Order: sequence, then C-alpha cells, then structure tokens
Amino acid sequence: MISVVIPTHESERLLAHTLAALVPGALDGVLREVIVADAGSKDGTAKVADVAGCRFVVVPGERGARLTAAAATARADWLWFVQPGSIPGSTWIEELGRFIRESEFASDTQGHAAVFRARPGHGRSQLSEALALIGAALGARPKPSQGLLIAKSLYQSMGGHGAKTADPETDLLRRLGRRRIATLDCGMTSGG
Repeated sequence: MISVVIPTHESERLLAHTLAALVPGALDGVLREVIVADAGSKDGTAKVADVAGCRFVVVPGERGARLTAAAATARADWLWFVQPGSIPGSTWIEELGRFIRESEFASDTQGHAAVFRARPGHGRSQLSEALALIGAALGARPKPSQGLLIAKSLYQSMGGHGAKTADPETDLLRRLGRRRIATLDCGMTSGG
C-alpha cells in the first residue's frame, strides 16, 4: 500500500527511532517497504536499515536527487516521505488508511497529498504546539518535518523533488499548493 522514503546522512540514532515507530504499520501490512535513501553515511545508518529490513540506497549528492531516485524505485502506489527522527502519533495507521481510501474514491482528478499535524518535539512547550495549530488553521504552508503522503502518480506528474533546489522538500510542498495538501488528524513529532 505505502512505500516509506527516508532521506539519511549520518542518521543512525534518528533513523532507529523512526523505524521503531513504523513497526506496527509493517505488522498490519500498511507499509509495503521502507527505502532509506542515504548520502553515503559513515556511521551505523546502513546497519540500522539492514537490521530493520529496509532497502538501503546510496545516492551521493543533492538531497532532491536522492529522494527522487528512491521514489522511482518504490513499489507501492503511495509514497510517504519521512524525515529521520520523526515519530507519527498513535493513530497514524488509521489516518493514512482513511486518507488513501477517501482519495481513491474521490472524483477529483488533480490528486491530493497529506501531511501530519505538527507536534513539538521533546522539551518544547504546549505554547509551541498551540502556535503550530494556529498557523495551520490560518493556512501556513506545511513543513517537511510533518511528513508527506502522496500518490506516486501525482508525485511523478509534479516532477518529484527538485534535484537542484536548496530545500527540495519545501519546494515540493510549495509546488503542490495548500489546496492539494490535507492535514491528517494525527500529529508528527520531529526529532533531531
């Protein structure tokens, strides 16, 4: 159903936390595969990915090229881009499944994408969370740390991540536009 793509570089510890949070989705059959798109890490990132059963792809160079190359190898119809260290809330399996079902039955041919609600990381205040919620309600642009769930066909029609842009994840969110991005009723805590 979903191919998860995680871009890494020297991300051993952060990757371990994210992969641990994804285990329930693998057990439920929601996740078809996890692709770790690495920039040539020298730490234990490859070992963590291997132990977790991930596909490990080394693509030196720009982050956008790495993300696009990993997405091109994905076997599922849906892509979920997750940053290392990000942890989805406890209802993430249900939320992703609901969004995919609704999207596949919608008559809208433009396609949609979704991000998680931003949640402050450990040590952040409830005020930070309140400000993030207010920003989302007022139409603030989603951030890459919120993850991005997108149909592979829409991703390809958008040209994927910009290979030469300074911040390819933010650039893709901008090109998708606020009207095509839904916010799931589940939070995502970003680590790092």
